Parts: sequence; C-alpha cells; structure tokens
Amino acid sequence: MQNEVMFAGFGGQGILLIGKILAHAAMEEGCEVAWIPSYGPEMRGGTAYCTVVISDRPIGSPIIRNPMYLVAMNRPSLEKFALQVKPGGVILINRSLIPIGSGRDDVDELIVPATDIAKRIGNVRAANIVALAAFVFRTKIVDFDCMRDCVKGEFLKKEKLLPLNMKAVEEGRKIAQDLKDEVIRS
Repeated sequence: MQNEVMFAGFGGQGILLIGKILAHAAMEEGCEVAWIPSYGPEMRGGTAYCTVVISDRPIGSPIIRNPMYLVAMNRPSLEKFALQVKPGGVILINRSLIPIGSGRDDVDELIVPATDIAKRIGNVRAANIVALAAFVFRTKIVDFDCMRDCVKGEFLKKEKLLPLNMKAVEEGRKIAQDLKDEVIRS
C-alpha cells in the first residue's frame, strides 16, 4: 500500500523538517520512502511544501499529483492544495492561521490550533511538531511512538529545544485524541 502526504505552509514554519521526520519514522518501520522538498527563493516567508511517499513496495515515482493527506499550516497552502487531496483523505488545518475549512465534505478535516498551542507551551516555532503529532495520531500513517522517537532524535543535539518539542508532540497527540473523543460523543 502506498500513502502520499503533502506538508505545506510559509517558509520558516518547519514544513520541510516535519516531512523529513515523517520520512525517517517510515524508514525506521522498514518502509520505502521518498521525500521531495519544494520552496520558493525566499528563505523565510515564502511558500514551502514537501511531499512524502510511504510504501510497502518500491516507489515507482516520487511525484504526486493527488495526495491522500495534506497538512496545511497557512491559508494560501490550504487554498492551493485542498482540492488535490483524494476523496476519503485527511486534511489537517492549522486553525490558528486558517479561519476557513477546506470546503470539502469528502475528506476528514482535522482542525488543530497548532500555532496557538505552540505559543501556549513556549514557542510558536513548535507549531509544526504539534501538527505532525496530531496528524500521525489521527492517521496512524506510522507508529506514534516511532514518530516521537524520531522527533527526539532530531532535537537531541539541540538540548534547549528538546523539552519544548517533546511537549509539542504530547500536545499534538492530546488535541487529536480530544477531537476524536468529541466526534465519538456527537
């Protein structure tokens, strides 16, 4: 089975990093993986996105037109890529920066205030990790504990950032669990 994920947002939001972490987790699980970054000429503030393809067999082409999953960290990214997601897919929307939905009723929308959560736990730059954790918890695309270990490994040499990012992982899991419980109760 093959899964395609697109992460998209402004440059500087850590979009490429969370794609890399997901790809690493999938490799740790023995999957075939392709990670393709794309960003504009601006280092910060321009558009950035990456695609991750995860498969249990060799990947024929890493280029994807219609991903099953989208993590949209800003409104321009949601507006640009939401229509490309396959029916039945999942779109994570960073509610802190995106006041609208995808406009689709054939996908699972995961509405997460990732930036607000990151601010609350100490640094807005951890919003990407909050979103990644919520996305992985909801989709189960890779084992959550494996992804957590990959986040830890990414920040081991940056000791000051490790506690914040591990807290971001937990907050992402927690919000995804709370949203799941809310749907079950309704």
